[in-house]
Amino acid sequence: MVDTTPLTRAVDHFADLLRAAPQSRLQRGAAAEALGLARELSRWAQVLEAPEGEPRVMPDAGMFAAADQITVAVHDLALVLEDEGQVAEAVRLVEEAQKRAGV
Repeated sequence: MVDTTPLTRAVDHFADLLRAAPQSRLQRGAAAEALGLARELSRWAQVLEAPEGEPRVMPDAGMFAAADQITVAVHDLALVLEDEGQVAEAVRLVEEAQKRAGV
């Protein structure tokens, strides 16, 4: 089993920052950045879990749900990652999205 602790820590930190961010920051793009990350991670998890299927797109549940959406997506992905390289790549994606979100 792969240790996904660095990934869950990274996304928990990003989610906490989103939850603490003012509405104006979420509206200026932080929530959209988080949703984009959630969709990317969700798609990745679906492809690993069922490569023959067509991945479903995570819906936009609103700016105040963005933190929860990235958390759900990462926890789903963490269950199917196969090696430390994939964990490192996922951590990189989370950290880059956090920087772009400006939180």
